Amino acid sequence: DPVRETSGEAVAMLRAAGIRTVLLTGDRQEVADEVGATLGLDDVRAELRPEEKAELIEELRKIYGRIAMVGDGLNDGPALASADVAIAMGGGTDVALKTAGIALLRPDPRLVAEALTLSSRTYRKIRQNLFWAFLYNAVGIPLAAFGWLSPMVAGAAMAFSSVSVVTNSLLLRRK
Repeated sequence: DPVRETSGEAVAMLRAAGIRTVLLTGDRQEVADEVGATLGLDDVRAELRPEEKAELIEELRKIYGRIAMVGDGLNDGPALASADVAIAMGGGTDVALKTAGIALLRPDPRLVAEALTLSSRTYRKIRQNLFWAFLYNAVGIPLAAFGWLSPMVAGAAMAFSSVSVVTNSLLLRRK
């Protein structure tokens, strides 16, 4: 397959985020090496069968920790299933799309970095929201239980807690 026009930019975005890039392919080694050099990939593994890709995912996990796999073909199914984060490119096979936890709607490699950034920001927002909700409840419930806070003020504080959580979550729309 020809290299997508935006692949080089996508690899640069991943590198800027501190993510190592490895090409796993069933193609000949010479072709894979050329693609790897053109895109500036960290590692290239070629002439792999689908089950070998999955085994390699397990090996890479032992070295690097969490592994994200991006694929779009039938041969990527086993590797996508064994990855911690499986991302299917838009326009890919049904097997890839059904196996992946994240399905990109367009076949644009730059969306991989954007999806990882968005998921990181979402996780951060979830943690912030849990902190603030816990803080409201840790302070408000004892005050209300001991009668130091009127039920009307306690109800308003709970409503404010919900509003602040929703408002904080809506800040994700800025991206």
